[in-house]
Amino acid sequence: MRPQSLPKTHNCGAICRLIVNTETTTPIRLVLADDHPIVLEGLAQLLSIEPGFEVIARASDGDQALDLVRSSRPDVLVLDIRMPGKDGLDVLREMRTEHLPTRVVVLTAVEDDAAVEAIRLGAHGVVSKDIAPKQLLACVRAVHAGGRWFEKDDAFCAIEKFVDADWGRHEIRNTLTPREVDVARMVASGLHTKAVADRLSISEGTAKLHLHHVYEKLKVDGRVGLIRYMLGRGLA
Repeated sequence: MRPQSLPKTHNCGAICRLIVNTETTTPIRLVLADDHPIVLEGLAQLLSIEPGFEVIARASDGDQALDLVRSSRPDVLVLDIRMPGKDGLDVLREMRTEHLPTRVVVLTAVEDDAAVEAIRLGAHGVVSKDIAPKQLLACVRAVHAGGRWFEKDDAFCAIEKFVDADWGRHEIRNTLTPREVDVARMVASGLHTKAVADRLSISEGTAKLHLHHVYEKLKVDGRVGLIRYMLGRGLA
């Protein structure tokens, strides 16, 4: 299922999306996972001295990370995507299979293609390892609050658009019938109702009925509203 709907910003200059106030009265409980001792120690020091954070455990590989998430149920897992043996993607796959509720911030290189797969597997934030400390703190707060965070970088903007489209496809397929999806896509691409009917080998009246159902289910106002809806989700 798609996570709770978030306020969207289509300007890639924005670095995060939030759905609630990120201030909290109880510490955010964290597990940190990285196979580089210096990086792991640095993360622990940064997050331990900052008010509002509590590092409850550290892991140097994927198996340890999974065991700690299962036993400690932290609020947020800060996870290195590249580790020997079971890497960050393996951890995300198992967390998804086991429906573990911990939210995940993935640490990666900006050019790492695995970042896209990490988000598809459920990561809520993706940041590069050279991110400024204040930005990492803000990212963890945002993810804990229920938001998604991608860095202000062209590569991550591309990831965000890809994920929006992926979630958009999931959303629309859970809302419309397969035939209504076909009609919505064709109308959003600029086809008139008769052309849609011809392509689908149905009557124009049936095509109009499908389109009426699309408008109702998606709560859009006519063709212009449908086009905006589809474009906004990368579906047109």
